[in-house]
Amino acid sequence: MTERELMQAAQDARQYSYSPYSNFCVGAALLTKSGKLYTGCNVENAGYSATNCAERTAFFKAVSEGEREFEAIAIVGGRRGETAPFTAPCGVCRQVIAEFCPKNFKILLGTPENYKAYTLNELLPYSFTNENL
Repeated sequence: MTERELMQAAQDARQYSYSPYSNFCVGAALLTKSGKLYTGCNVENAGYSATNCAERTAFFKAVSEGEREFEAIAIVGGRRGETAPFTAPCGVCRQVIAEFCPKNFKILLGTPENYKAYTLNELLPYSFTNENL
């Protein structure tokens, strides 16, 4: 799967977003080392803290099906009906990514037409991992 195809899969996942409060729809596409694709969208809740982000949805789906090795994740977001030029993962999602991925894990941000690749270490330097325990 190419990076552009991964970004398009993230864009496509946005259509399932349940975001009646923020109207900010996010899609994520997570590629495993074995070549499987897991997508996710954000799912909001009136209690706000019970909301789940697209990135965590994709990771939790993959982990719940036995996946533990990941190649890359693509994230696309924006207000309903629009695509933002750049949507970064929140701090909680960055921490979840750090639980399962090495510091050089690839994170693609932007749109299918214009995106940039970052490493986990670039987005979360000094992460807290099991090595700190």
